[in-house]
Amino acid sequence: MEAQTRAAIQEEQLIVFRLGSEAYGVDIGQVQGIERIQRITTVPHAPNFVEGVINLRGQVTPVIALRSRFGLEPAEATKETRIVVVRMEEMWVGLVVDAVNGVQRIASDQVEPPSELVTSVESEYLRGIAKVADDLLILLDLQKVLTLKEVASLDGVGQEAA
Repeated sequence: MEAQTRAAIQEEQLIVFRLGSEAYGVDIGQVQGIERIQRITTVPHAPNFVEGVINLRGQVTPVIALRSRFGLEPAEATKETRIVVVRMEEMWVGLVVDAVNGVQRIASDQVEPPSELVTSVESEYLRGIAKVADDLLILLDLQKVLTLKEVASLDGVGQEAA
């Protein structure tokens, strides 16, 4: 019986990263890679949440300042700062994060709906909160971090820089 119960509980793997004092997770299937911070080329007339573009293995990739997008105070890049390259709609986008903590497995029964009291990030970007040991892990819904119109504007950013 215990094996059946365990099989019924879905598990997912997340890439866990930090912005300020909070830990966030995105589905590992949406992540192409994790890059060290590098020179980001500013693009004129880009949306305010776009930090610029990088050349990622020959591909011009827009980079989003996730702190700015979530209304958090800007922070200086450190040796821990990373760019998490994720799939948004039909394109790859870099997300600047303070640090990447690694991969975490969570069971579906650990995830609860988001509460605005728990996090400083607007809850429309969230798909849930997972309790892992004594910590809370904020699960991002990448399809809601940017609107379709904003994703389309990123495509233009990549073209302008090319």
